[in-house]
Amino acid sequence: MASPCCFHLPDLPGIHNLAQAMEAEVRRIEQKYSRYRHDSVLSRLNAHAGKTSVIDAETAWLLNYARVCFEQSDGLFDISSGILRSAWDFRSPSLPAEATLNALLPRIGLTRLRLQENELLMPADMELDFGGIGKEYAADCAAAIARNAGVHQGIVDLGGDLHILGPKITAQGEQPWLLGVRNPRQPEQAIAQLPVYRGGMATSGDYERYFELDGRRYCHLLNPHTGWPVSYWASVTVLAPSCLLAGTLSSIAMLREASATNWLQEQDVHALLIEPSLQLQALTPPAG
Repeated sequence: MASPCCFHLPDLPGIHNLAQAMEAEVRRIEQKYSRYRHDSVLSRLNAHAGKTSVIDAETAWLLNYARVCFEQSDGLFDISSGILRSAWDFRSPSLPAEATLNALLPRIGLTRLRLQENELLMPADMELDFGGIGKEYAADCAAAIARNAGVHQGIVDLGGDLHILGPKITAQGEQPWLLGVRNPRQPEQAIAQLPVYRGGMATSGDYERYFELDGRRYCHLLNPHTGWPVSYWASVTVLAPSCLLAGTLSSIAMLREASATNWLQEQDVHALLIEPSLQLQALTPPAG
């Protein structure tokens, strides 16, 4: 998953074997959908672009989920926008030419993809990237293995994408986990803590990959309509029933920029939005 991963699980009989099964599931998903592996399902789909591919049920479900996210985000959450990384090198402070971006933008757009049951047809110039959903999906799948084994306490942490299995059990009864939200300008420190009993928690921010040029920060979160990085929020953290949903909502909120607050309120979720000035804005669903 290209990031530190760990399971926080209670000390129960057989827990080591359970953790191994959970790790095996995470590794299975990474191997299946990593764009860095030439033998992954995703790489084979991209290599087969322009021709019809037969896909399995899991891949079809993920593609349908991505398509719903695309529609609900007005096309901002787009798993075909990964080709923009060829224009941006966040290891060096330089901007791509407009002509370079303009050549890539017509290749983006899930409306161009044809998916019918177990058959996928994508244009020859399209490339898919599950980087925006794969880790979050893996966290939920690992959590499902734990729950199916009767473990309802602990946390699955895949590089900061969390699935909380259930509350802490203390002498005082059930207590929430106090989970830190990174300071976007000092990521090794927490800027806030959120009490969480169960479900998913994920953060999208401008501090994972970025460079600064002429006093402006350019991050890896790219608007697929323009090809340029977003800049309105430093980070958005979302709590949702699943890690996958939390991750996609936080990403869409970053991409929606100024309209993120109203949109997240419509989604009826808890969220913490942090401005570049480090001003915090907490959203809580209405009671009832």
